[in-house]
Amino acid sequence: MTEPNTAGVPPELNAYRRAMEGTLGIPFTAGNRIERLVNGVRIFPAMIDAIEAAEESIDFLTFIYWQGDVAERFGHILAERARAGVRVRILLDSFGAHSMPDSVLRDMETAGAEVAWFRPVKRWRFWQVDNRTHRKILVVDNRVGFTGGVGIAAEWDGDARNPDEWRETHFRLTGPAIDGLRGAFLSNWVEAGRRGFEDRWTMAEPLPDADRDGALIQVLRTSAAVNYSDIATLFRLVITLAQKRLRITTGYFVPDTATVEMLCDAARRGVEIEVLMPGPHTDSRVARIAGEDAYGPLLEAGVKLYRYQPTMLHAKIVLVDDAVVVTGSANFNHRSMGKDDEIAISIIHEPTIAALGVDFDTDRARCEQVTLQAWQERGVWQRFKEYIGRLLSPQA
Repeated sequence: MTEPNTAGVPPELNAYRRAMEGTLGIPFTAGNRIERLVNGVRIFPAMIDAIEAAEESIDFLTFIYWQGDVAERFGHILAERARAGVRVRILLDSFGAHSMPDSVLRDMETAGAEVAWFRPVKRWRFWQVDNRTHRKILVVDNRVGFTGGVGIAAEWDGDARNPDEWRETHFRLTGPAIDGLRGAFLSNWVEAGRRGFEDRWTMAEPLPDADRDGALIQVLRTSAAVNYSDIATLFRLVITLAQKRLRITTGYFVPDTATVEMLCDAARRGVEIEVLMPGPHTDSRVARIAGEDAYGPLLEAGVKLYRYQPTMLHAKIVLVDDAVVVTGSANFNHRSMGKDDEIAISIIHEPTIAALGVDFDTDRARCEQVTLQAWQERGVWQRFKEYIGRLLSPQA
């Protein structure tokens, strides 16, 4: 295994890197640039600019492609680049993107874009219905990539100012970490029955000016068809690694029993743990009810729980000791840990971690805290919903 260049990385940060590499078997790459993009008002223009600048290839994978102006914009621009001779490959999850406008689909296909559907919903393949690809990946010319939590739908097209504009974080990457994004795309593309290998390869190279101050990035792609994936390993690992502080932002908080126990153990050994999750605005009441079953033991152990108030909170960020951040498409729930194909990126880069820490504080200020006293005083109806949630949690 080639050791990444860790010039300028303090030894204590290098310890996190080695622990994650040794556990997951995937090295970090050096020489990367990363830019965080907060909310659709910044995410979509950056993605569209990259697509418009494409000269050779576009690989695009998404779980959600719904209605709205942004769906029309993306479809038009992808079609335009295909007409210009750029190789455009679009992979859509057949469950998450089922309501995609037919007109957008026809425009892209007529223009020459290759469109494939991941695991079409067929009754005789009922075992595949519950295992989707939840990855969100865009790779342009094998030189710039995007990943995170954003879907292509009107709900993300804004700045989290009201319930119609979801709160999201996405990332723009350049450097060798792009190879990991492309590999995640290709694994799903090949499963969809398409030719995945290239006539010629253009590999992403380390950026010379990022050698010392660039980001160390580890890319983990997981396939979950047996009720467990390395996403669960990753999340449990960072809980174990945390020494001082663990800050979790997630769109769906439904930890399994083992993860709840690990969070409680970490809190009891003195780790400050804060969890931000959706509040009154959520697209999955089932997930919220299922997650509430874990509140009692977490609160008793000292874990602080917060519900975001302005709109749906859909970001996926785990900050560990101001040393490493884990992000990507995975939520802190059963589906991401055991049912869906996901992509996660672990980042060691002080400026990015500092900025995400500020984002966390800003988001927490827009939350209401769930207190232990209020939770202990909850009514019979709430307790009944928790019982139902316990039964539903494997699907949440």
